[in-house]
Amino acid sequence: MAEFTGRDLHPVTKVLAIAVLAIERQPGPFQSASDQSDMKALLEGLIENDTQLAHYARAARIAVTGEPD
Repeated sequence: MAEFTGRDLHPVTKVLAIAVLAIERQPGPFQSASDQSDMKALLEGLIENDTQLAHYARAARIAVTGEPD
């Protein structure tokens, strides 16, 4: 499995946060709960603290909805 460190870790973490939010917003049968669960677990393993979580959650909202909050 690939290991990401330094600057490479940032886009990987951001992509996971965006994917989790996008899946969450997908209605009905198109929402893959197992993919979302796996991605959340990976994301939790990459994020060091609540401040980072808030940063990536905000970045995901902006990317998916176009709105910061």
